[in-house]
Amino acid sequence: MSPRPPASGKKNVRRQPPPAKPPAPPRAPVNPRARFTDVLPPQAPLSASGDPNFMTTLARGLAVIQAFSQKRSQLSISQISKLTGLSRASVRRCLYTLAKLGFAGSDDASRFFLRPKVLSLGYAYLSSMPLTAAAQPVLEHVSHFLRESCSISTLEGTDIIYLARANVTRIMAIDLGIGSRLPAFCTSMGRVLLASLPPEQLEPLLQRIEFVRYTDRTVTSVEKLRQILQGVRTAGYAIVDQELELGLRSMAVPIQNLSGQVIAALNVGAHAQRITVQAMIAKFLPHLRAAAQELSLLS
Repeated sequence: MSPRPPASGKKNVRRQPPPAKPPAPPRAPVNPRARFTDVLPPQAPLSASGDPNFMTTLARGLAVIQAFSQKRSQLSISQISKLTGLSRASVRRCLYTLAKLGFAGSDDASRFFLRPKVLSLGYAYLSSMPLTAAAQPVLEHVSHFLRESCSISTLEGTDIIYLARANVTRIMAIDLGIGSRLPAFCTSMGRVLLASLPPEQLEPLLQRIEFVRYTDRTVTSVEKLRQILQGVRTAGYAIVDQELELGLRSMAVPIQNLSGQVIAALNVGAHAQRITVQAMIAKFLPHLRAAAQELSLLS
C-alpha cells in the first residue's frame, strides 16, 4: 500500500472565543445636594455686543452676587472669577463697589461674603407680588392641617424658585427655603408650571432641559415628559413619585390670578413610607385646591 500523502501545511487550530468584556462599573448615584447647591443658576449673557442699552458693568455685578450661595458663603476673588468667567480684575472692582454700597464685606481682604443689605434686592421683588405677602399664613394653615411641608414656587427658565415655604419635617437631603432652586422637569410644581405654558413657550424650554437621572424613577426623555404634561393639564394637578429623591412623593396644583393665568404652584411633600399616591389624591388634593383657590383670590 502506498503511503498517504502528507497533509497540507495548515494546522487545525480551534478558534478561541474573544475574552468577555469586564462588567461596567456601577453608575454612581447623583447627589442632589451637589446638583442644587454647587451649580450657579442660569445667567443672562454678561455682554451684549452692539446693544447700546445693555449695561455690562451691572450684569457683572449681579453675576458676582449670584456666585454666593448657602454652601459658598465666603469666596475668594479667584473662586468668583472661576465661577462667573470674569477676570480677577473685574471681580475685584465689582466686590469693591458692592462693599462700598454695603452689599458685600470682607474680614481679611482675601475672602468675601454678602451682607444683609443684599436681602433688599430680593425683598423688592417679593414685596411687589401680592401673592407672597398673603402666602405664608395660608401655607402655615394647610401645612399644619396636613402635617406635611408645603411650598409655593414660580418658574424661571428650566428651574423653579421657591417663593414661600412652611416646613414641618425635613424629608429631603437638601435644605429648601425662599430662593432655593430645583429642576422643573422632575418636580411636581415644575410640571404644573410647565403644563400651563402655551406651546410656543413650552417647546423651547423642553429643548433646554438637562435630563439628569436622579433616581431610577426619573423621567429622562422629552417625549415622556410631554405625555406627562398633557396628563397634568387634563387632571389639573401633578404628582411626582420619587423622581427627584428616593423616599419623596409630592403633589402640586396651580395658583391662578383673577384672569385665570397660572402665576405659581402650590405643593405638599411627604415621605413615601407614610402615604401612597392614591391616599395623596384622596386626602391632600382637596385641601391643596382649596388653598390655591384662596391664594388666587388674594393675588
